[in-house]
Amino acid sequence: MTITQSRSTVPLLQAGMEAPHFTLMVTPDQRMSLQELRGAPVIIAFYPADWSPVCGDELGLFNAALPAFRRAGSQLVAISVDSVWCHSAFSEQRKFHFPLLADFEPKGEVARRYGVYRTTEGVCERALFVLDEHGIVRWTHVSPITVNPGVDGVLGALEQIKPSTKQDHS
Repeated sequence: MTITQSRSTVPLLQAGMEAPHFTLMVTPDQRMSLQELRGAPVIIAFYPADWSPVCGDELGLFNAALPAFRRAGSQLVAISVDSVWCHSAFSEQRKFHFPLLADFEPKGEVARRYGVYRTTEGVCERALFVLDEHGIVRWTHVSPITVNPGVDGVLGALEQIKPSTKQDHS
């Protein structure tokens, strides 16, 4: 059986474009906005679903790489269309130390604006965006949905924008 995917009609954000603003639920009673993260590089990891094997491995790898991300002065957020309740249980069980944001209702609205919503399956692509401290996209990567992209590309992108951050967190 072959499943075809249909990506959002919005084109994938490219380097040099301003990242669309968003405010999403991070807990049942707290929201986080992209605006709050300005002033430092931001890594946005869109992923298909909590509890799936590849997503768990990918986010686990990101969790292990947090010290390297922080040395680069950056912040990491992960986004899927799962609910805050699902995120809460997943994060607690996997002991993640970064926010999982719920692009739940309206479902996939933020993923659509970034060009990474899979309309046929109703989930996000496995996509990474590295933004500079001003919210400009500096690097993007979309992996096949069954492939963990690793952290090397993110670390390389952070290294490229490091001179503009004027921060040294060694």
